[in-house]
Amino acid sequence: MAAETLAGAGCAVTVYERMPSVGRKLLIAGRGGLNLTHTEPLPAFLARYHPAQAALTAAIEAYPPDALRAWCEGLGQPTFVGSSGRVFPRVFKASPLLRAWLARLSERGVAIRTRHRLTGLGGDGTLAFDTPEGAQEIRPRATLLALGGASWPRLGSDGAWVPLLEGAGLAVAPLKPANVGFGVAWSAHVAERFAGAPLKRIAARIGAASARGEAVVTAGGIEGGVIYALGRPIREAVEREGSATLVLDLRPDLDAGVLTKKLGRTRPGESLSTRLRKAAGLDGVAAALLREAHANALPGDAEKLAAVIKAAPLRLTAPAPIARAISTAGGLRFDELDPRFMLRARPGLFAAGEMLDWEAPTGGYLLQAAFASGRAAALGMIDWLGSGTDRRPG
Repeated sequence: MAAETLAGAGCAVTVYERMPSVGRKLLIAGRGGLNLTHTEPLPAFLARYHPAQAALTAAIEAYPPDALRAWCEGLGQPTFVGSSGRVFPRVFKASPLLRAWLARLSERGVAIRTRHRLTGLGGDGTLAFDTPEGAQEIRPRATLLALGGASWPRLGSDGAWVPLLEGAGLAVAPLKPANVGFGVAWSAHVAERFAGAPLKRIAARIGAASARGEAVVTAGGIEGGVIYALGRPIREAVEREGSATLVLDLRPDLDAGVLTKKLGRTRPGESLSTRLRKAAGLDGVAAALLREAHANALPGDAEKLAAVIKAAPLRLTAPAPIARAISTAGGLRFDELDPRFMLRARPGLFAAGEMLDWEAPTGGYLLQAAFASGRAAALGMIDWLGSGTDRRPG
């Protein structure tokens, strides 16, 4: 996005790509339909980036979800809004969009150099690369770093840039897994019988944070949208206390009073399992989780049973390794950047995307911030180059 913005302003642009081809993470995201952005109102949208909301607000307000959809349409890839408000290309994959995008960049004169791994940042703006032809150095007038997180090492996002930036005296918040599952000490029964089973239409809360959605039981824990939405407070509680207690409402569509009445209409001799299934509408995995949460000591009283269904505690432990995460928290601290996304200590050096210290849940927020910050950084580069601050030739 930065390259397109710069080339559109008449700049000569070269993209140096570590991998043999570009856009690999975009293609992986396309396997799930390529959730580009979300249609919720902008104030709620921006709140998804807490606590880095202030640092990203201007960039996203200048390039909001509607602008991203229009850009996609301009590449011949119309979008549609799913039932959850998420936005996808109509073809539901990334490859046609990437092909059209690369063709546009080529038409605008953007050069792409693959298999170029950044190995050094000189104080004078020199960049060192390891390439198939050996070590190379260049000295551009302005540079944008878009080095990604650490959650897709096989696609090039392995966080190997952290020592490079720290060695240059730049502050980097530790990289941590985001949008990832957490461990649960399931019984053998749950781990063996229900691994892979979805928990549908549930609500969860931890402290003041809450979310609705779905989750999936795994052999060693739990993952899925509702877990990802609460990932930051869960992770912080685990870091602080060694574990986190997530409270699940297994029937958020029913208030406690209505659920109590349903549970009270039981036939003599009806088993608890049948009661949970017929009266409460809990499937096998939800009922098993409820039993686990309460050590198989569920009350028979309808009101008390309704209460535990709507507040089932689940103890979560460590997050899965960062290589299994969808995205990364932490990164280059925003204090290092000015409003143009330029490093204060390194004039002419800019940064954008997931390598910055922000996180957001899945749902289109990750790609939206990557696109918007890339564009904002490019505009910052154009401003800096045109300000007369840059005195380097060429």
